[in-house]
Amino acid sequence: MMNTHKQTYDNRNLTLLVDFYELTMGNAYFEQGMRDQIAVYDMFFRNVPDDGGFAILAGLEQVVEYLANLHFTEADLTYLNGRGLFSPEFIDYLRNFKFECDVWAIPEGTPIFPGEPIVRVRGPIIQAQLIETMVLLTINHQSLIATKTNRICRAAQGRAILEFGTRRAQGFDAANYGARAAYIGGASATANTWADSRFGVPANGTMAHAWVQSFDSEFEAFVAYAKTYPDHCNLLVDTFSTLKSGIPNAIKVAKEILEPMGKRLVGIRLDSGDIAYLSKKARRMLDEAGLQDCRIFASNSLDERIIRSLLIQDAKIDVFGVGEKLITAASSPVFGGVYKLVAMIEKDGTITPKIKLSDTFEKATTPGFKDVWRLYESGDHHPVADVLTLTDEIIEDNVPYEIFDPIEPSKRKTVSDFYAKKLLAPIFEKGELVYQLPDLETIRAESAQKIAELWDEVKRLENPHVYYVDLSQRLWDLKTGMLNEIRSRVQKIQ
Repeated sequence: MMNTHKQTYDNRNLTLLVDFYELTMGNAYFEQGMRDQIAVYDMFFRNVPDDGGFAILAGLEQVVEYLANLHFTEADLTYLNGRGLFSPEFIDYLRNFKFECDVWAIPEGTPIFPGEPIVRVRGPIIQAQLIETMVLLTINHQSLIATKTNRICRAAQGRAILEFGTRRAQGFDAANYGARAAYIGGASATANTWADSRFGVPANGTMAHAWVQSFDSEFEAFVAYAKTYPDHCNLLVDTFSTLKSGIPNAIKVAKEILEPMGKRLVGIRLDSGDIAYLSKKARRMLDEAGLQDCRIFASNSLDERIIRSLLIQDAKIDVFGVGEKLITAASSPVFGGVYKLVAMIEKDGTITPKIKLSDTFEKATTPGFKDVWRLYESGDHHPVADVLTLTDEIIEDNVPYEIFDPIEPSKRKTVSDFYAKKLLAPIFEKGELVYQLPDLETIRAESAQKIAELWDEVKRLENPHVYYVDLSQRLWDLKTGMLNEIRSRVQKIQ
């Protein structure tokens, strides 16, 4: 399929951005004659950041661009050869490397839940293992920021969120791709100009305190800005005194400079002090001056908890600028996605499930070549649960289907008035891209729609309702059977 997507990836060769053991294992697989062994890997995560009810998948576009560009340069091979750990034959294999895996993924912007495969890879084991680091790095980071942003947007109750975190991000890639992820998560704009130029995330910004300080007076600074940007005048009012100087000067500029030009003061920004108190005072002053349409922007180390507190206090804020606590996901800064071997496939097509043992059922990996289904109520289209099945299983619409808690299988429920959708979409087939990457606006809009479909109880910021990811009966039997068999073997050894 021809893909007309405009590449935003900057064409750096990131092939060696891997954990070193991906290469040492690859060499060992090669030496053991396993280069053509087909393996299946799942990426999944175990916990939603901030103990939230759901996460949002983001970063797939950058995974696609990485895989489409995957190759070893002569400089890469010279470096690897110099390590003295890799055979000449393996170096030649890498020299002629061509990505040949099948890849499936849940589309960007989709709400996702712990334990379910969000990326699935099938292909030669050396290749499928090699891409682990970049798949995890990319999906983990952007999913983390998209998820955090959506929490902040929900706390704002429909008020716009601006992503202001560029200067506090952990490096330029985190700033750039974080701005993209924030837009998917619901932010209206970013302060990051690069993200606008490359991704189309709307860039927004007005002035810093330095602008005001660089003039002889605050009023002169405001006048100069208003004359330069009469259609977009948003004034930072807290450089000296918000109530005694900033707002009065902003009102004076609105009346004496903008209104004679037929223009209106777009907004004022509060960046310090008691934001709730100041916003209420500012709103009253602006309204009394006939500036009811002037919006109040607020910034200064905000997050979802502070925003929620401000709104409980009836703060008169229209737009929130959120920086470091968004771009770093400061309250829960790790998205714990993992990438695990779940099956091996023989030349005759026989699938051998693989499992990683754990002391508890929920932490053991789920073996086998699997699909993810989302079950929706037919009437209101709310998702009921997600179900993992083996790939040869089908969940038919409106045919009674029993779902159960895989941790407490006695908790069972039969659903009948529903329809089911497979979530994993084919991205690559034998290394060829078959997926039409949607544009960022489409991803953002579809994400908002899919999140709106979730029950409000799942979207609570505190103590959300648990959305279940169930296993089909066959898959549950497979998993418990393998666990029991392995534990029995271990006990015999002891």
